[in-house]
Amino acid sequence: MTFPLRLLYYIYERRLLQQVSRAPVPRHIGIILDGNRRHGRARGITEPREIYGLGAQKLDDILTWCVDLGIAGVTLWVFSTDNFRRPPEEVSGIFAAVESKMAALAADPVIHSRRIRVRAIGRFDVLPEPVLAAIRTAERATAQYDGMELNIAVAYGGRQEIADAVRALLSEMGAAGRPLPDIIATISPDAIAKHLYTAGLPDPDLIIRTSGEIRLSGFLLWQSVHSEFYFTDVFWPAFRKIDLLRAIRAYQARQRRFGE
Repeated sequence: MTFPLRLLYYIYERRLLQQVSRAPVPRHIGIILDGNRRHGRARGITEPREIYGLGAQKLDDILTWCVDLGIAGVTLWVFSTDNFRRPPEEVSGIFAAVESKMAALAADPVIHSRRIRVRAIGRFDVLPEPVLAAIRTAERATAQYDGMELNIAVAYGGRQEIADAVRALLSEMGAAGRPLPDIIATISPDAIAKHLYTAGLPDPDLIIRTSGEIRLSGFLLWQSVHSEFYFTDVFWPAFRKIDLLRAIRAYQARQRRFGE
């Protein structure tokens, strides 16, 4: 990027920062990280591990930007249960990037200095053991922190989450010896919510999807009932601070009614 262009970006970024500072920012942002493969192809990159490694590097930027803006929670969807249908070498490349990034987060001085709590959500029973071990290491290393909450959705599917929550609720009630009529009467939105992967986390105020696709694809289906959505054509590895600020500005311009 040439110096004049960098200067223009800097001026525009400062203007966006001034605009978003005038109103409350989202407490919790969910991001669907899409466009890794297309970004790689556009740059002649074909190795899956390198493709998804570029996407993993973007996480550092997102953390810095969100901490600076005072955003309390971020949930990143890095791998869906549907992604298992992709070619084995691509799935392996994604898992390699996830494993490497989770291990790096556990030892990252920035994570510790800013007291960022790292948590993963999804179907851990289908993850390779090295990936699961890296996740557990990052979670243990940050479990006591009270700063930003960073959630990594891996092997995650919204329908599967709801099914698992209902199954867990029924199993809990059955183990307590409750009769079927009592179990049926117990089922409620609040009871199901307590068994979701995200139990204890606030619902996302804003969900961003990169790469130009305009759909949720199953991301936080239960939790996004009152979320605002923002779709951008930018591929995830090329996502910039100005793109995040634009999304927040669009969020702030909307009147949230929560069904009223």
